[in-house]
Amino acid sequence: MPKITEERRAERRRQILTCAWTCFSRNGFHATSMDDIIAATGMSASGVYRYFGGKDELIEAAGEESMAVFRALFDRLRHTEPVPDVTATIAAIVAPVGGGTRDYDLSRVAIQAWSEALRQPRLRERTGDFHRELRAQLTALARRWQHAGLLAPEASPEAVGIVLATLLPGMLVARHAADPVSVDRVLAGLRGLTGIDQHRMPPKH
Repeated sequence: MPKITEERRAERRRQILTCAWTCFSRNGFHATSMDDIIAATGMSASGVYRYFGGKDELIEAAGEESMAVFRALFDRLRHTEPVPDVTATIAAIVAPVGGGTRDYDLSRVAIQAWSEALRQPRLRERTGDFHRELRAQLTALARRWQHAGLLAPEASPEAVGIVLATLLPGMLVARHAADPVSVDRVLAGLRGLTGIDQHRMPPKH
C-alpha cells in the first residue's frame, strides 16, 4: 500500500479536529462521545485512533486551538495601524470565532476548556500561561492607546490590561450562557466605575 504523505496526514488530523470542535461546540465536552466524533469524521474508529488516543487528547487539542486563535487575533490587533480603539478591540475579541461555513465557534470551546482546566493539570498550566499572555497583550494595546491619545496619560496600562483580561471571559460567558452584553454598555459601566469616590464609600461592616 502506498504511504500516506505528511500533507495528507495533516489533512486527516485537521479533519478529525474540526469534527471534534463541531461536536464540542454543539454538545459540550462531556456530552460528546468518541463515537459521535468518529461518526462525524466518516472515518473508521481505527483511523481516528491512529491520530488521537482518546477524547482527552481531543479536548486538549481543542483548548490549544482556541488559545492559538486568540493569540493570532491579538497579534493582528497589535500590528494594525492605526491602533484599533477600545470598542473595536473588545468587539473583535468577543466576536464568534468561526463563521463562514464552519459549524463551530471556538469561543464556546474556549469556555469549556477553562472549566476543563480545573480537571486536567496540563491544560490548567497552559490556560494559566494563556491568561498571563492575554494580560500582557492587553497591556501592550493599552500603551498604544495611550500613545494615540485614546487613554488618559495618568492611566496605568497594566491595570487596564488586568481589568480587560478579567472582563472579557465574562462577556463570552454572557454571550453563550445568558444574555449578550454590548460593548457600549460594558464601556459605559466602566466609565461609571471610574467616577466612584473611594473616600465616600460606605464603611465596611
